Amino acid sequence: MEPGDRIGNYLLGEPIAGGGMGMVYRGTHTRLGREVAIKVLLPNFAHNEKVRHRFQQEAYVQAQLKHPNIVQVSDMVVEDRNLALVMELIEGPSLETVLTEQKPGPWPLDE
Repeated sequence: MEPGDRIGNYLLGEPIAGGGMGMVYRGTHTRLGREVAIKVLLPNFAHNEKVRHRFQQEAYVQAQLKHPNIVQVSDMVVEDRNLALVMELIEGPSLETVLTEQKPGPWPLDE
């Protein structure tokens, strides 16, 4: 998948981050206009049922959690072999950037 593609009711925007199993894109709900983050399972895992199951379990578990420091999952899209988690979009630098570039070293407990 790439920017401009649609998955479910969502239009993919620019990539935000990538990981071992998926790519995270900025996205927009096409009917509501709401901006979201969309984690799409990478195509090389699309046919691996164990990985698909693990990805779906991640969506289920994360959707049950409610905490100010945990990104809220709002939707899961299963479309053909495409699988995606839809999450709230949090603006700002990545945790990796903050930890390695902006404020490396020990942090006070309250931060």
